[in-house]
Amino acid sequence: MADIAQRAEAIRTGFKLNSMNLRDGESGKILWQSDEDLSTPDAVHDARVPKQILKCKSVSREINFSSQEEMQSFRLHQRVLFKGNLLEEWHFDFGFVMPGSTNTWQSVIDAAPESQMMSAKALTGNVIIETLFYDGELLISTSRVCVHYV
Repeated sequence: MADIAQRAEAIRTGFKLNSMNLRDGESGKILWQSDEDLSTPDAVHDARVPKQILKCKSVSREINFSSQEEMQSFRLHQRVLFKGNLLEEWHFDFGFVMPGSTNTWQSVIDAAPESQMMSAKALTGNVIIETLFYDGELLISTSRVCVHYV
């Protein structure tokens, strides 16, 4: 068990989210970007995202990350929480990560139908995006980002 905890700590220590951006999935226009390491645990990060993103039919998320450690099966599990209640969740698989590498990973997220969308006013400050970072089944880190629509 200690070996597993040590492995998770080594990966966490050597992992850095260098940047992230969100684009309109159709036009490719960057709507939001950040160079903050949003993967750091023990804090709730804030993101000020243009409310026009809620009108997009799909959103492309691009993350650039570095890892000092090898990962066999890097993946993310994201949960969107509204006032603490689960609204949506997604799973994303990256796969093998070479030690000492910097990688870019782009994923497309399709929006819910417009009839199911909540207003920016209702959502702002009430949405937490919780991201769990894994190597296979080994939990590396949990990140929380509070979204403010501006």
